[in-house]
Amino acid sequence: MELLDEDKIIDLSELFKIFGDSTRVKIINVLLDNELCVNDISEKIKVSQSAVSHQLRILKDSKLVKYRKDKNLTYYFLADDHVEKIFKMGCEHVNEI
Repeated sequence: MELLDEDKIIDLSELFKIFGDSTRVKIINVLLDNELCVNDISEKIKVSQSAVSHQLRILKDSKLVKYRKDKNLTYYFLADDHVEKIFKMGCEHVNEI
């Protein structure tokens, strides 16, 4: 495999940084099979709503999570199957250690 150009290396490094926060990993975990609102995410991962909202903003900005509005609620879900694949591959790796 040939070496990536510098811009791609930086982009890839930034992607892996996103997975470097345990709260973001927990959010991705609960969004694997469900779309959830901030309150539901907060309850499932036992983190404050403000912390969840902050981390969701980072995940949205990184294009790992998308959202839809339904009246006065906002539901979050994984942006595409690549996010799930990265997560599951990481789980497989840590289970081998």
